[in-house]
Amino acid sequence: MRARSWTIGALLAAGALLVGACQTTGGAASGPPCAERPIADWVDGAGTCLSLATFGAADAGPAPTLVVLLHGDVSRGGAADYHVPYAEQIGSRAGTIAVALVRPGYPDGRGTASGGSHSGRRDHYTDENNRVVAEAIAALKRVHDPARTVILAHSGGSAQAGTIIGRYPGLADAALLVSCPCDVPRWRRMKNRSAWTRSQSPQEFADSVAAATQVVAVTGANDGNTDPVLAQDYIAALAARGLDARFVEAPGASHSFSTLWPTVEEELSSVLDKPGAS
Repeated sequence: MRARSWTIGALLAAGALLVGACQTTGGAASGPPCAERPIADWVDGAGTCLSLATFGAADAGPAPTLVVLLHGDVSRGGAADYHVPYAEQIGSRAGTIAVALVRPGYPDGRGTASGGSHSGRRDHYTDENNRVVAEAIAALKRVHDPARTVILAHSGGSAQAGTIIGRYPGLADAALLVSCPCDVPRWRRMKNRSAWTRSQSPQEFADSVAAATQVVAVTGANDGNTDPVLAQDYIAALAARGLDARFVEAPGASHSFSTLWPTVEEELSSVLDKPGAS
């Protein structure tokens, strides 16, 4: 499911292309970052061109809700595009624009790739990569002018998202962190694996998340990769500060996003339907 036939002529005519549009070959940027390619497919994040898929932009109307999806590490290899069908489903919701963003260095399943590096899909939740993703989200906000921005992230993507909402307070109004290794050093120890020395961790920045940010963490009851306690303790730290933060265990679900989706969909609907949200 790779629909890419969106009409965003109005956005482009209004000058949105100034912050979007990309020029890459394979992955690394060649020439001006993101020049001369449509914002529906590419976005510039801190000078790095990231691939994306956009749904709902043509019909969302004024003051939409922007939902940005981040995939996991896809550590077994292959394209990072499993989140695209879910973005398409979310983008069919009235007043919603959904963007499936491809994290730095990952192939996008259409023969190209986001710029930057994922360091062999290891130890890559770095300050640089987090800044790239954060600035890409900021650029999308400038284009789509949403009333509200929600980040929906899975696994390694949720490690980045959890860090980003602490490092860049106010960037997102809500974050839904799925299968989050929210304490990265602890996660590596629990798996009896070598430490990741360059990666940042959401737990490090729990005290900096904006007080108005809503955070929901969902982990599968049968997740053999990211133990639920990693997200539970992170949520507890946010709740202790008075944030609207809660942990949800998905019954019968594993680490696979498809098994988690029924619970994630329910929680996302709750976030999007929150009183006062657009």
